[in-house]
This record gives sequence, structure tokens and C-alpha cells, in this order.
Amino acid sequence: MAEEETAPVSGQEIKSESRFSYFESIGVIVGHGVGAGILSVPYLASRNPWWVVILILVGAFAVNILLHLMVAELSYRHNGAQFVQCLQKTIFKGKVGKVFTWIAFALLGLSVIMNCCSYITGVATVFYNWFGLPLWAGMLIYYAFAALVVFFGMKAVGISEKYCVFVMVAVMVVLFIATFTVGLNPLPEAFVHINNVLALYGMVSFALSSVMSVPTVVKGANGNKRQIHVSVIVGTLINVTLVGLLTLITILACGNNVTTDGALVDLSGVIGGWVGIVGYVFTILALSTSLWANTLNLRDIVHEQFSKLPVRLCWVIVSLPCLAISLISLIPVFGASFVAFARVASVIQIVTNLAIVVAYSVTRRKFDDSPLLGNFGGIVFQVIVILMAIVATVGSILTVH
Repeated sequence: MAEEETAPVSGQEIKSESRFSYFESIGVIVGHGVGAGILSVPYLASRNPWWVVILILVGAFAVNILLHLMVAELSYRHNGAQFVQCLQKTIFKGKVGKVFTWIAFALLGLSVIMNCCSYITGVATVFYNWFGLPLWAGMLIYYAFAALVVFFGMKAVGISEKYCVFVMVAVMVVLFIATFTVGLNPLPEAFVHINNVLALYGMVSFALSSVMSVPTVVKGANGNKRQIHVSVIVGTLINVTLVGLLTLITILACGNNVTTDGALVDLSGVIGGWVGIVGYVFTILALSTSLWANTLNLRDIVHEQFSKLPVRLCWVIVSLPCLAISLISLIPVFGASFVAFARVASVIQIVTNLAIVVAYSVTRRKFDDSPLLGNFGGIVFQVIVILMAIVATVGSILTVH
């Protein structure tokens, strides 16, 4: 068996630029997952019976745990490699494989950059609404203070993610308590349309996804299987709890008046204007943690493909286009194209997830044991993950009734 295909044996460490603590690796999973998706779930949940919402939260949690641990085991088997290297060492081999490797690299890079553009634009919008700051100025200021976290390395990201998660949890507790100061509305019971169920599943799956950051956690844990397990399971559990709690708070406070403007906007209108300020803080933290995780992941992917380049130069190559495209998107003629790119990015991520499961299946057949999943990584569970990824994709494009 080729050396590149061997997994680290028990006790052997995966090489990494720094070591994550348990809280830091959990923070990376939570930080990547908590983003724009969590703010959109309450609207879709309000269009479904409460028991359907619970089933979807539980189901999406289980499927995402399987997917994330498949990614973790795939990366673990290849010494902490990121997605593109994992694909190159499993399903993209030979001369033709090199072509597909570079296609995957380009598409994945585009997807991450477009997502990061949305985070920069989102925070700039918050600065505009909060302080009246021009969007271009907000983008430059945010990039200077937030994006630079990744410049200082993997450990800086882990520490920042950890403390931001603590603050986001505290914000959610404050909102939960404040909900009981207003009249509570009943939970929805009427079944409206199957489209609403599928759309909700698609959005919850998106809100829980931290797939891109799993290889970073594998490296940060230096191959510690227990830490990888705890990070993925506890991180995803915190994410689904935050999603469920914000959904419950919004529906109890707003009832049938939940809108597409976002949960925190609706809560501000019912509980009081101070919630808007809390919402701004939560939004900045949620988007920043996602920005850090995404740019760190793409930095490492670029470095794996161009190993002779300094790591910090790889960060510049990754992060500057995010700022540049965000600024260009302010020009009216490019606005529609930017939205179209963002939609393409989400589709690319779904396709990437499917490719990862195939790569995991190929790798699993080469070994007698499964260090992270055991029997839960078998073909039946692989098929379940693929089918639910397709369901999530369909749900994301359906019309909500």
C-alpha cells in the first residue's frame, strides 16, 4: 500500500501548525456552522407543525454527525489532508484524475470565496444599519479587523472561535429569558405543504454544516480520535441546540408573524428595539466565525496544492479576492451576478459533500477497521447520507407555501 494512503497508527500524531484544545476544536465546528442559515430557520419552521420541526432537527443532526465523521475519518486516513488532497488520493488518480483534481480545487475555491463575500457583505450591512457607515467602508474596516485573525494562524482562529461561541450562547440565553416578558403564542400545529417540510430540512442541514472545517479539527487534534469524536458530536449538538432555541424563541414571541427578514429582526419588533442591538452583535459574531473557518480551510487547501508557497501568502491569495469581489458587488451592474454566484456556491458545496462520501467509501474498503465510525460508516449509512444530501438540495430550491 502506498505511503500516502496509510492512516496514522494509534498514538501517532498528525503534523499540524498548532494544537487545539477541546474547546477550541469544538468552537471551530460551531463557528463554521452558525451563520446566515440559523436566522432563516424560524421562518420555515413557522410554516410546519411543531412535531415536524422536532423530527427534522433530530434527523438532520443524526445525518450531519454521520457526514462529518465520514469526512473526519477520510481526513484522518490521509494524515489530516483537506478535501482536494483526499479526493486526489482516492478517486481522482492518473492523468485524468489530475484534471478533475484541479477542477475540484477551482470549484471548491470559488464556493468558499463566494461564501466569504456574503459574510463580508453581511457585516458591512450591519455596520450600515447600526452606524450609517458606507458599505465600502464597512467592508474595509471589517476585513482589517476580522479577516486578519487568520493571518496569525490556526491557533488564533481556534481561540477566537471558542470565545465567540461562548458569547453567542450567552446572547441566546438572554433572548430566551426576554421572550417570557411578552405574550407567548402557541406553537404551529397545521400541516401546510410537503414543500415546507423539505425546505425546512434543506435549511437546517445548511445551518448545521461544518464539513469544510472537519479536516482542520482533525489536524488541530493531532489525530486524537477521542477529541475528534467529541468535537464533531458536541459541536454539532451545540449548533442544533442554537438553531432549535432561536426557532422556539421566535415562534413563541412572534407567532404567525415570522417573516423572511430574519429571526432577530422579527424579535426586535416584538420584544423591543434593544434586541436589534443584540441581533447585530450575534450576526457579526456568527458571520465572523464562519469567515475565519472558511478562509482558514481554503488557505490550507491552497497550501496543500502549492506547498512551496508560504502559509501566510496562501492566506493573502485566499482572502484578498473575497474583499475585492465584495467591493465589486457594490457596483449596480454586478449585483445580480454576485447573487447568482452565491447560489452556484451552495450547489457546489452539495456536490462536494457527495464526492466526499464516495471518496470515504473508496478509502473504507482499503482498511479492515473504521477508527471513527465503526459499523455506522457502512454502505447503508453512506447511502442514507447521499440520499439526504439530495433531499436537502431539492428542499433548498422549492417554493414555500
